[in-house]
Amino acid sequence: MNIRPMIKKDKSAVMRILKNTPEFTPPEVVLADEVIDSYLFNPTQSGYFILVAEIDSSVGGYVCYGPTPITEDTWDFYWIAVDHNIQGQGIGRKLMEAAEEKVKQAKGRLIVLETSSKPGYEKTNLFYQRLGYKEAARIKDFYMIGDDQIIYEKRF
Repeated sequence: MNIRPMIKKDKSAVMRILKNTPEFTPPEVVLADEVIDSYLFNPTQSGYFILVAEIDSSVGGYVCYGPTPITEDTWDFYWIAVDHNIQGQGIGRKLMEAAEEKVKQAKGRLIVLETSSKPGYEKTNLFYQRLGYKEAARIKDFYMIGDDQIIYEKRF
């Protein structure tokens, strides 16, 4: 497995992964597409960084993150997705570890990520917790009635 920055030719594979991830709604996929375009067409000004996991010359997953505007050394992790057919093989962990290392190299001190409390996100929430993320806040009914926003943090 090779973790590397995303390039334009990776976009169709990443979009396929996003569209085939049942946890993501169509509006979320549209937003991810816009973020990816922002990164690909103006990486130095976009405010985003995107890494992909390349496995046997194919993209198996990606992570999108960036410094949080108007903060000192705080970073947001926006998206992580791994091809549904190859989940559970450590790809997500490797992507997160690579992105965390980039944050550390940039002197980041805090990572914040937001996710859902929907039942379909149970594995995702356990994944973040296993990686050392702590629940910092929960906003009841944030996304819709019965779907809380969970905010995780990790400090260095």
